[in-house]
Amino acid sequence: MTEGWKATDNRKISESTIHRLSHYYRTLSVLEREDYETISSRELARREKLTPAQVRKDLSFFGSFGTRGLGYPVKDLRAKIANILGIDRAWNVALIGVGNIGSAMVSYKEFVKQGFAIKLLFDNDQRKIGSNHKGIIVHDMRDLEKELKAKKIDIVMIAVPATVAQNIVDDVVRCGIRAILNFAPVKLKVADNVFYRSENMAMELEYLSFALVNLANRSGGKKLDKDSTNS
Repeated sequence: MTEGWKATDNRKISESTIHRLSHYYRTLSVLEREDYETISSRELARREKLTPAQVRKDLSFFGSFGTRGLGYPVKDLRAKIANILGIDRAWNVALIGVGNIGSAMVSYKEFVKQGFAIKLLFDNDQRKIGSNHKGIIVHDMRDLEKELKAKKIDIVMIAVPATVAQNIVDDVVRCGIRAILNFAPVKLKVADNVFYRSENMAMELEYLSFALVNLANRSGGKKLDKDSTNS
């Protein structure tokens, strides 16, 4: 694990910056496997379809990287970004809802590679409770607080119907969890001290359908910048 980072000033770090760091990390991982030793901001920007100034600005939030004229050491920069993103350590994850989406999440091997280990499964379907689902026992929702504490869970993923999602989130927060990833197709309310993300696949498809219907001709069929469409 590298030394912890500190932001260089009080500027707010945007979600877009964090997302770009994730892209940089993946590109650097590929470069490291291909035995690249260094990469310039210009080349990293080219691969990510950004400007070199944007790459340098994103990294400047977290310190000084690389050497002018020599570029960034690939292995070192990848390790530092992993530390910034918190993926140079292990995180214990629980999943609530072992339906189609939940089952897909359990099977997604990239989670483990990035340090996110699904340790617990929960459901309220008596036919599933107690069963072994891909090596993990499915627990009853009534045992939520006890099991979350016993397994020292850091993050909870929720893949339940929209009608019960808010109640589930409320229960999870009452158990002391402060990081939640929601797959239910509904906007949920959480306290300010809870880190909450929602992944709505239907909305992402709607964005693409909107682009096809309304913007494809004007953009010349080019990929749209998602951030530029936000108001």
